[in-house]
Amino acid sequence: MEHLPLHTFHRCVQRYPSKYPTKTFSHLDQFLCMVFAQLTYRESLRDIETCLHAHQAKLYHLGIRGNIAKSTLADANEQRDCRIYMDFAMSLIQTARKLYASDSLAVELEQTVYALDTTTIDLCLSVFPWARFRSTKAVVKMHTLLDLRGNIPTFIHISDGKMHEVNVLDILIPEAGSFYIMDRGFTDFARWYTKHQAPSTKHQAQAFFVTRAKSNLLFRRVYSRSMDKATGLRCDQTIALTAPKASKDNPQHLRRIKFYDAEHDKHLVFLANNFDLPALTIARLYRCRWQVELFFKWIKQHLRIKRFYGSTENAVKTQIWIAISVYALVAIVKKRLNTETSLYTILQIFGLTLFEKTPIDQLVKNEEVQMDTPENYNRLNLFN
Repeated sequence: MEHLPLHTFHRCVQRYPSKYPTKTFSHLDQFLCMVFAQLTYRESLRDIETCLHAHQAKLYHLGIRGNIAKSTLADANEQRDCRIYMDFAMSLIQTARKLYASDSLAVELEQTVYALDTTTIDLCLSVFPWARFRSTKAVVKMHTLLDLRGNIPTFIHISDGKMHEVNVLDILIPEAGSFYIMDRGFTDFARWYTKHQAPSTKHQAQAFFVTRAKSNLLFRRVYSRSMDKATGLRCDQTIALTAPKASKDNPQHLRRIKFYDAEHDKHLVFLANNFDLPALTIARLYRCRWQVELFFKWIKQHLRIKRFYGSTENAVKTQIWIAISVYALVAIVKKRLNTETSLYTILQIFGLTLFEKTPIDQLVKNEEVQMDTPENYNRLNLFN
C-alpha cells in the first residue's frame, strides 16, 4: 500500500461523480478487490468473495473497509465509470516512465523510441454482443504504444473489434523528435504525412516512423547510398512513391532500406522518414518492435484480461485498466527497490504475501538471497 498513491486515486474518483452508492463499498474497496483478483488470478466474482471472506480479519490491513459481496462487486464494475481506473492507470504509468527514463535501449539513441501495435482478446458473442467483430465472433482490441525504455505502455485505447488498428493513428498525438516503430498493418501514407511531417513552427522537430514495406509498394528510386553488405544491408535508398493515391497522400521522399536476416534467411524491407541515422541502426530499431509483442504476451499470461468478471463494456474496460495499473505498480516497485528480480517474480511475491505485514523490500531481498544461493548438488535431479 505504501507504493499506491491514494491521493491521486481519490482525485480520479472525484473527477467522475457517480450516483452509485459508495458508503458501504467505496471505489478504493472495488479497486483493491480487483487488484487482489489480478494478483491471485481468481476465476470469478464468487471466487474473489470466498477468498477475501476467508481472510476477513486481515482485510483492514489490506485497506478494504467495505462489505464484500459478489453482487456488490458486480454492480460496481458495471456502473462505476471505468475512466476512473483509466486515469489512475495513466498516472501510475507517468510515474513509471520517469523512473525508467534513464534506462538504455538496445540501440544507441538519445531520442525516445515507441513501439505501436494492437492485440485482440477473443470474447463470446452471445455474452458480449456490444463487441461484435464478425457474425459469430466478438473481440476487444488493445491499441498500445509502448515506451521501449522500461517497456512501459504510454498510450492504450480499448475498442471493439470493428475498429481497424490503423485508425488509432487519428487518436495518437506524435511526440516531436521521437521514433515510432510499427508493423505493416499501420500503413497509411496520408496519416503518416499528416502526423509525422515537420510542423510549420521552426522551434519544433519532426517525429519519425520506422515500418515494414508492403511487397506491392510502387516507388521510384531517387538516390542510393553506399553500405557495407557484410552487415546484412542490401540497399539504402531515397525513394518517391509513384502510385497515384500514395504519391498524393505523401509527396515527400521516404527512405527504403533492405536488410538480409541471415539467422532466419529472410529479406526485410523497411520504410522510414529519417535520413540521418545509419541504415543498420534503423534495421535494429525495427527489431526492438518485438518488445510490444512480449508485453502483450506477458500481461495475457500473468494478468487476468482474457476472462472477465462482467459482461458489459464498462466492466470489461474496468478490469483491463486495473490490470494495467497492476503492471505499472509492479514496474514502479521494481525500480524503486533497485532490484534485478523479474516483474513476474515480484508479481508472485505480491500475490502470496498480500495479507502479511512484512515490508515488500524485505520480501524481495529474501528472494534475491535465495536466487544467489548456490544450488544443492546433492538434490535429486529428475531429469538427469
